[in-house]
Amino acid sequence: MTIASLWIPFTLIAALGQVARNAMQRSLTGPLGTWGATNIRFLFGFPFSLIFFAIVVIATGDPVPWPTAVFWPWLLLGAFSQIVGTGLMLLAMNDRSFVVTTAYLKTEAIQTAIFGFVFLGDHLTLLKVVAILIASAGVIIAALRPGGAKGFADLKPTAMGLGAAAAFALSAVGFRGAVLVVPGVTFVTAASFTLVFGLFVQTLVLSIYLLARAPDVLRKIFGLWRPSVFAGFMGAFASQFWFLAFALTAAANVRTLALVEVLFAQAVASYSFKQPISPRELAGIVLIVIGVALLVAV
Repeated sequence: MTIASLWIPFTLIAALGQVARNAMQRSLTGPLGTWGATNIRFLFGFPFSLIFFAIVVIATGDPVPWPTAVFWPWLLLGAFSQIVGTGLMLLAMNDRSFVVTTAYLKTEAIQTAIFGFVFLGDHLTLLKVVAILIASAGVIIAALRPGGAKGFADLKPTAMGLGAAAAFALSAVGFRGAVLVVPGVTFVTAASFTLVFGLFVQTLVLSIYLLARAPDVLRKIFGLWRPSVFAGFMGAFASQFWFLAFALTAAANVRTLALVEVLFAQAVASYSFKQPISPRELAGIVLIVIGVALLVAV
């Protein structure tokens, strides 16, 4: 396997790590609230990002880079877009059209392709575009539930769902842009360096917000430090591999292959909760597999 194709295993590892992180965050949402559980991935992930960066610098022998002026706009775009996307997603999930907005969230891969082309000049072949569309359609079909179609008439969940997907797409493009402009080091060091600063900014912003609006939540977070440490580690671990993948290929490729997370989640649901797969879900899964296979093949 060439270095250029390493983005494939990097993305798969990141997707698995994200499933584990989500499971931990979900268990902490009750005692900490949504934003408290969200901040865990940043607050407890940041120290691990420093450890990852130190290991990478020692292993590669790269010098410790310094952020240039062009680095900051990309980094801030990635960091703030991810926070905004999370907020819009939470609002969408609280709406009565939960399932439909979930489907709209899965347009992220398509929007990432558009933003990547506009802002970074990422080139995608026609076959890759077709693969993105097929995989995205599969996720939307798998996400929709019977009786949910009428929710498409409600513009509010539509706007929030598409807005959240756009924010996450901009986040992927922003972080890829930041990784690409780190000078004089290998792609591994550039990815780790970007992760450190990204988590630092996000930790700072959300911690200040919680301190101002819900200081008791911060106290609860540190009171639950044992499970939070693992969630933070898995968050930083997954992000480390997302950024490594962003360093090697267009963000749209990464976010499309990342749709396999849906397959992982379905497998967990089927194995752990004995939930049967409906024909509609099976059709969606088949499309995801075809789209992802085509993406990797071309």
